[in-house]
Amino acid sequence: MDWAVEKQAWPNADHSHFIDHRPHRWHVQDMGEGPVILLLHGAGGATHSWRDLMPLLAQHYRVVAIDLPGQGFSQLGVKQRCSLPAMADDIASLIQSQCWQPIAIVGHSAGAAIALRLSEIGVCQAGPIIGLNAALGNFKGVAGFIFPIMAKILSLNPFIPGIFSRSASSPSSVKRLIEGTGSQLSTDGLQQYQKLISDPSHVAATLAMMAQWSLDGLRSRLPSIKAATYLIAAENDRTVPPDTSAEAAKLLPNAHVTRLENLGHLAHEEDPKRISEIILGILKENQAA
Repeated sequence: MDWAVEKQAWPNADHSHFIDHRPHRWHVQDMGEGPVILLLHGAGGATHSWRDLMPLLAQHYRVVAIDLPGQGFSQLGVKQRCSLPAMADDIASLIQSQCWQPIAIVGHSAGAAIALRLSEIGVCQAGPIIGLNAALGNFKGVAGFIFPIMAKILSLNPFIPGIFSRSASSPSSVKRLIEGTGSQLSTDGLQQYQKLISDPSHVAATLAMMAQWSLDGLRSRLPSIKAATYLIAAENDRTVPPDTSAEAAKLLPNAHVTRLENLGHLAHEEDPKRISEIILGILKENQAA
């Protein structure tokens, strides 16, 4: 997507800027004052996912949100650096270069896995790490074998992103995709996803992330992660079942699970006020401790 064209309609664009830090060019949104909270979106998302939650948190903290490499408006520098450990290393390097020193990391879906990896390598090591519908489980059964292979094959075909963008970016297709996650979004929210899906470079980076993604290493190390971890799981999530959070919490030494009714995978977009109250409560509890 072209920032010069899209910035007029992009949520919180007044708080956007770009950082050239190898190997990528990062799109960052920075809002509020005080201790830093870092926001990490999930695969296929962008900073727009935090459009309503971010201003609520920024009333109390400085909130920094980034687009993952190649997704949204961040420009992918090296295609081979879309794996979980590589992205975490690159984000940690970016954080260090900007002296952000986050006191908490909020990650949605795959962003929660990246947040836990960041904690492992010394970023916000004590937590809290807050996972919204955290994608901390592999696909089960045949899907666990087939899906990664399919992602690798699709990511190697240079024509696939353009084909997918053309076929899946109609308003009706986007609406079906979002509803398939168990969430109901406003027309404005759907339009933002339509912009992302219609961008072949965004789709290509998402496919590259899926092709290189593996949770096996992180899952084997969950018992050694000491950070206070709060997993918020929506009961209507059809993308990451809420039991995934419950199962991960059993492996983490310092984990807490909150289950929410009537919300889906994009819970923070459906009810940002409710999610902000939970997050602010977690931060207050940890500061008191």
